[in-house]
Amino acid sequence: MSFSLAGAGVVITGGGRGIGEALARRFAREGARLVLADVDSAVETVAAELGATAVVGDAAGEEGVDRLIALAREALGEIDMYCANAGVAPMGGPDAPEEDWARAWDVNVMSHVRASRALLPAWLERGRGHFLATVSAAGLLTSLGSASYSVTKHAALAYAEWLLATYKHRGISVQALCPQGVRTKMLEDTGPGGQFLMAESAISAEQVADDVVAALGGDSFLILPHPEVATYYAARATQNDRWLAGMNKIQRKLDAI
Repeated sequence: MSFSLAGAGVVITGGGRGIGEALARRFAREGARLVLADVDSAVETVAAELGATAVVGDAAGEEGVDRLIALAREALGEIDMYCANAGVAPMGGPDAPEEDWARAWDVNVMSHVRASRALLPAWLERGRGHFLATVSAAGLLTSLGSASYSVTKHAALAYAEWLLATYKHRGISVQALCPQGVRTKMLEDTGPGGQFLMAESAISAEQVADDVVAALGGDSFLILPHPEVATYYAARATQNDRWLAGMNKIQRKLDAI
């Protein structure tokens, strides 16, 4: 499954800030040709610095995804790698507004579905293509404070697994990037609860990008910048009641903040 970035045509959504920007800068150093997408116009500055193409606008809705991929093909020829990195994390549980839940599904899950729908015909014809989904450790574990983030990231992981299981033998490679806390605006926006849970172990977006580049040379589906997540994932699977009791204990501490 080894993937070489040198000369590869790569699309990164959420490329204006955070993990997306870090991936863009790291991939550029490896010689990738880049198209960066974001709703934030900051992506234009990043793209200009890297000699990349910027696409400002929604990369989650069907029209936005189709527009992005069409523009990327104009700029790159064929797309060798698609990084479905954009994500949102509205806070709240079932009380959160319907529009927050809908947006989380759109950005965190359906954008992946829509991108793969547009990419797969050409990839299958060529017999190669790489899909990188930024899932988060929330997709393996859970995310206290944001039910929609936790639920949709589980779905994003499930979809990435399905893609690989269905198309691996036809040359399609898929990886799921699952960090815990990363020092980005998204972590800042989680407030005191998020800081309590993740600030101590949070790593830089640049470290995440380095780990992704290292993982592109191997055969691992999961990319775990926080290696301890593998231990937590195993405990969740094999000691589920104990795991849930522990999560509830943490929630009680959050309630007291």
